[in-house]
Amino acid sequence: MKRIIILTVIICIGVNLYSQDSSPENEIAYFGSAVPRKASKEFQFLAFYFTQSVRSNFFANSDLLKGQVVGRLYGRNATSSSDSLTTMYFEQRFLPFFIYQPHLFDGKVIMRASFEIDWTWGDASYGTGGNFGSAVSADQVNIQTQNVEVEFLPGRRWAINLGLQRMYDTPYNPYRTYFDKMTYTGYRLAYWGTDAVGISVRKDWDFARFKTGFYQLYENNVQDKDDVIMYEASYSKYVTPKWNIGISGNYVYDRADGEGGPSILSQGLKSSLAEYNGAFKFTGLDRYQADVFWLGSFFHYNEDIMMDRWVLSGFANYNFGNVKEETDIEDEFEKKISIAGLGANLRAAFRHGQTPNDLVSLDVLYASGDENGVGDEVYNGVITGNTWGTPASVFISSGAYILFPHGNVVNRFNAAVNDLSNQGYGLLGGTVNLSKDIIPYRLTTKVGFAYAESRVAPDDGEKQMGTEINGKISYSFGPFMNLELHGAYMWLGDFYTSPDVLNVAITEKPANPWTTFLVFKWLMF
Repeated sequence: MKRIIILTVIICIGVNLYSQDSSPENEIAYFGSAVPRKASKEFQFLAFYFTQSVRSNFFANSDLLKGQVVGRLYGRNATSSSDSLTTMYFEQRFLPFFIYQPHLFDGKVIMRASFEIDWTWGDASYGTGGNFGSAVSADQVNIQTQNVEVEFLPGRRWAINLGLQRMYDTPYNPYRTYFDKMTYTGYRLAYWGTDAVGISVRKDWDFARFKTGFYQLYENNVQDKDDVIMYEASYSKYVTPKWNIGISGNYVYDRADGEGGPSILSQGLKSSLAEYNGAFKFTGLDRYQADVFWLGSFFHYNEDIMMDRWVLSGFANYNFGNVKEETDIEDEFEKKISIAGLGANLRAAFRHGQTPNDLVSLDVLYASGDENGVGDEVYNGVITGNTWGTPASVFISSGAYILFPHGNVVNRFNAAVNDLSNQGYGLLGGTVNLSKDIIPYRLTTKVGFAYAESRVAPDDGEKQMGTEINGKISYSFGPFMNLELHGAYMWLGDFYTSPDVLNVAITEKPANPWTTFLVFKWLMF
């Protein structure tokens, strides 16, 4: 009887407590506002903060660039290296992301906007312009629009993105995939790695994915047929739990004849922009029209480094097409130049420890070259997005710092091989990297080597471009918050004895370039 009475009292107390907790007037409150039982997911904010201190012996000689230097080392961007002069500067970047997913549409519509605020410490104040704004008193209008796009989710695993969005040459959705994975899959941003306005459609299955897209690269005059448009399609499938194989096709319709483009550089096949970026510049062209195609395939084995100790990936991409030049009759064009080039990559890695950072890797890169330019009316080299944008292709995952581009940048993005085509001379090179977590997921070290040579030697120069040694040490304070120290040194080859590959400010083989930088970065959720 006593047990029954005790049990009855406990049940009554529990019911009373539940009734009190469930009444609105008894909700826990702070400063007069009730704490919601579940956080609202309609609005999200993410951001990436990046600050680094840089010392190096290469820089731009032109004051007109004001520290905003993109493109090939020793190219049209006026970059050079010195035995006596050393740079010392700080850079800062802030990338905020705003995401709105209203309950009104049951989560099937997402609005995203991302912006970019960059500067070199102490560069400007009380003005207007991107990449500036941290001199004393600040007060600079400097925000840059990166993405403004809407994603529709009309059905299970369907996604339609509309507006200014990521345009990457990998099969994965850039808004639902870690950026590091994008740099190691598909074509690794070696062909297309930028932002563009357009529409893309994706469909994901359990073991396959499909993507197609339309992007307006340049509109120019709305009443004229002077646009540059890019179309893309790709499909990839896991043929086994570890092997992922894909195919893709791209097409650029170029009727702009160079109209538009950043600043005074113009854009397109015959533009100074292509030369500036280290891409091949088609010389001797008058008014032209171009149709450029890419057809390729890629594969990955154990791409997430979780199902095996071995990792293997690669791609081969063949670009072809033709360039038509205007005849003596206005608005009539005839075929002038054929395009036929091949780019390829093979990467193998072995996980020797317990974390994904315990890795040794070999990364080989190839691009066909052209010995006589377009003199024979055939271009046998590679074409990438760097012909139309700056930078529009960013192969930043090789592990190199100077020979190939590195991703830790704000206002200065330079490398000896800044474009896969290597100015049309072609390329054979690669990297070897060894990394290890001294303290798992906390303290990481890395040492790397890089080497490259052209497939065609420039006039009065040799094929060997150079050899690089580099290293880093990184400490993680917590999830996605790191302090890193990097360094690299490159021995220049006799490729750089040719005046054809040096800007007009350089009269002899440049000094060997080197760089060190201390970086703090934080990805916020």
